[in-house]
Amino acid sequence: MAKILLVEDNEMNRDMLSRRLSKRGYEVAIAVDGESGVEMAVSEMPDLILMDISLPGINGEEATRRIKQNESTAGIPIIALTAHAMAGDREKALEAGCDDYDSKPVELPRLLAKMQTLLEKYGQD
Repeated sequence: MAKILLVEDNEMNRDMLSRRLSKRGYEVAIAVDGESGVEMAVSEMPDLILMDISLPGINGEEATRRIKQNESTAGIPIIALTAHAMAGDREKALEAGCDDYDSKPVELPRLLAKMQTLLEKYGQD
């Protein structure tokens, strides 16, 4: 099954989502901020990244830009996750390089469908 890098600073969200993904057979690596998310994208080479946009230090948009600018990680699909679903957020996340966008609280069936679509598109499943 695919390896997912979850970049999320909120412990409750991180715990809930990682457990639910693990139960479905995904291997889950966890980063707690944007900087470690960028580093772990390189060290873990996940099949897909779930990127919180509101992160301490460098935010999710900047972390995404850095991941997409690195030749070794540029092809990893990224889904932006944000609780601040305001007009323009989706566009800003996509402009930063995210391949898709989902709002929090996470509706798991919807997120899993988006993940599956990207994993199939990028030949990771």
